[in-house]
Amino acid sequence: MNILLTGGAGYIGSHTFIALREAGFEPVILDNFSNSHPVVLERLEQITGRPATLERGDVLDTAWVQDVLRRHEPAGVVHFAGDKAVGESVANPLKYFHNNISGAVSLLRAMDAVYASVSAPTSADPPTLVFSSSATVYGDPATVPITEDFSLSHTNPYGHSKLVIEEMLTSLRLASPAWRVGVLRYFNPAGAHPSGLIGEDPADIPNNLMPYVTQVAVGMRPHVNVFGNDYATPDGTGVRDFIHVQDLAAGHVAALQALLSKGESFTVNLGTGRGVSVLEVIRAVEHASGRPIPHVFAPRRAGDVAQCYADPSLAKRLLGWEAKRSLDEMCADAWRWQSSNPNGYRG
Repeated sequence: MNILLTGGAGYIGSHTFIALREAGFEPVILDNFSNSHPVVLERLEQITGRPATLERGDVLDTAWVQDVLRRHEPAGVVHFAGDKAVGESVANPLKYFHNNISGAVSLLRAMDAVYASVSAPTSADPPTLVFSSSATVYGDPATVPITEDFSLSHTNPYGHSKLVIEEMLTSLRLASPAWRVGVLRYFNPAGAHPSGLIGEDPADIPNNLMPYVTQVAVGMRPHVNVFGNDYATPDGTGVRDFIHVQDLAAGHVAALQALLSKGESFTVNLGTGRGVSVLEVIRAVEHASGRPIPHVFAPRRAGDVAQCYADPSLAKRLLGWEAKRSLDEMCADAWRWQSSNPNGYRG
């Protein structure tokens, strides 16, 4: 059973590729490598023992995506492709509105055209989509932990783009009830595959905390900038729900299995239910690496919030899924990846 992964060579996509293969699916990667590297395909073959199927191109090319769908006849699509850095989105909002929102429109148009066609394969009918959303759609939550029925808002263009796409999917399902849609609101993915062969590989200065901290630990950067130490949190630094990327990948498998077997759409949080501060992450990486990690406090960043962590109980109830790996495991796996690949996939 083929599953199309848009942005499948990226950080979360590559880990989901492995989880899908282990679950008996045959994932097909669609990627333009704007935020990933072709070497990941070799690593996936090393881990799974078989070559990865790649369709190289841009999700914004609607006609080409239609052709990919017709040729591979996927039973479902997982939509990862898009830009994901909060800070960059504040500085360059048009990039995020174009790549994220227009990219989603292009994919949905392609799926709608193919699955509504008389030549559509019966294996791909009805259309089934898992969407990679984000906890940023909750804006600055009044309380924590966050449940799926919290009011939705945004504090930055990245979160805005995710919220617009969620609203588009709601409208699409109202117009075409046959669509099966699983919306997964991620909290903060971290860690790497235990083999050390794949992990998070930012093309530039990392926008996420974990790769920045591990790059400091490996000597690539002088110190960690801690943005804000005056939040109303136990140690004054921001608190987030860090989830191991392998747990997140397992969540995508569970989501697809639920959509394909039950046919009911859903929106769920994927997180651990525990908040961890920036300083706690730094100490955990120090423990994993055995190296001191210098850090300096800097002003708060625009678009950041004080606390954000999940109530993941709905995902457990609907999908039978829950996060299993600890912060120490995340840091150990992230350090294994970083220390084995100090320059990521680039040598």
